[in-house]
Amino acid sequence: MWPKDVGIKAIEVYFPAQYVEQTELEQFDGVSAGKYTIGLGQQRMGFCNDREDINSLCLTVVHRLMDKFEIKPQDIGRLEVGTETIIDKSKSVKTVLMQLFEPHGCTDIEGADTTNACYGGTAALLNAVSWVESSAWDGRLALVVAADNAVYSSGSARPTGGAGAIAMVVGPDAPLIIDRGVRSSCMKHAYDFYKPNLKSEYPVVDGQLSIQCYLNALDNCYQTFCKKVKKMHNYDVTLDNFDSFLFHSPYCKLVQKSFARLVFLDFLAMSKEKVLAEYPDLAKFHDVKPKDTYFNKEIEKAFINLSKTKFLQKTQPSLLISSQVGNMYTPSVYSGLASLLISKPIKELAGTKVGVFSYGSGFCSTMYSLTITKECKEKSDLMKIVSTLSCIKQELNARQKVSPADYTKVLDWREQNCHAVPFSPQSSISNMFPGTYYLVQVDEKYRRTYKTV
Repeated sequence: MWPKDVGIKAIEVYFPAQYVEQTELEQFDGVSAGKYTIGLGQQRMGFCNDREDINSLCLTVVHRLMDKFEIKPQDIGRLEVGTETIIDKSKSVKTVLMQLFEPHGCTDIEGADTTNACYGGTAALLNAVSWVESSAWDGRLALVVAADNAVYSSGSARPTGGAGAIAMVVGPDAPLIIDRGVRSSCMKHAYDFYKPNLKSEYPVVDGQLSIQCYLNALDNCYQTFCKKVKKMHNYDVTLDNFDSFLFHSPYCKLVQKSFARLVFLDFLAMSKEKVLAEYPDLAKFHDVKPKDTYFNKEIEKAFINLSKTKFLQKTQPSLLISSQVGNMYTPSVYSGLASLLISKPIKELAGTKVGVFSYGSGFCSTMYSLTITKECKEKSDLMKIVSTLSCIKQELNARQKVSPADYTKVLDWREQNCHAVPFSPQSSISNMFPGTYYLVQVDEKYRRTYKTV
């Protein structure tokens, strides 16, 4: 027998306690007003100073999750980390997190790190689900961690950075059920975004190719998902089958374009007669090939306008954290899940179907769905998740604003000391959220030590 309702039983979000305002960054960079705020759809961008790294982000979010949800180290049988932020070519972040388990005598924990750009968190989540549904499952819970520090060299990509971490507990009888049976993936080889220089935190980015790859992955995943549902369950899938839809969010404007893209794909799947009857003004677009339309502004504008109402209902509520923190890379799509849960009344969410599209450059992508439980009483597991996440809005507002000039100095300092040893951080810990792990030092053998605020 399959374990019943395997999915996400708990979720916790962490982001650094400082940010830069995108309007101020526009002025600092000398670009036109609205280029980052309207053009990209971003409001603020969180970032790590020299006190935080991938290890500290993960330590913080795991400790917070286990504390808030009263999860004991003995309860965890699998621990996986999805990240593309690499500070060691061999030692996994998962082994660093074992500091939270080993003192309790808990060392029988499977899993390691998964890496492929922004997709690693989804790979880790699906691995955890597969473990719970496998013959190897021993009845304990799986813990999935997705975290990254997203920084770019100076230029057009820099305002699309961000930083943060998400931890999720996976097990049976979950309030956020990962639907079994149908999911689709698209995996290809492309140099759209990659990090070949191990001496730098900055990636190499081909911006136009990256957008093309993202939309190509979206097309393939959605069309394959629809075909699988038709074959297995004999009905046609459209966006109307989903109450909400989550996307990996490099920046919020691309998410809106991606939602419109799905409406466009539904349009292409309609019969000519239905198109002429319902959308006569758009009929001229019905015979185009999707691969020829990635940068067609006329089609993009038409379907953004057509999809606006549905976008505001199904996807806009999921962009709270993304607009305020930026691209968290592997946690990005799951920050969308957290945002959704705190942006709509719980009674509206209960029993609904949520589509999920995860993308990582290079590239890897998957589309699947989850179902939110109908059980939303005061002491239900769903209510526990929502009430725990309710502090997110308060923490977003409690962050310290940093000027673009000082933000630039932080990035220059990080780049200068990317692999310097011995190294002692200079940034103050006074503004950090309580319980945050921070880097104390890196010794001459590259060994890192951490403390908590």
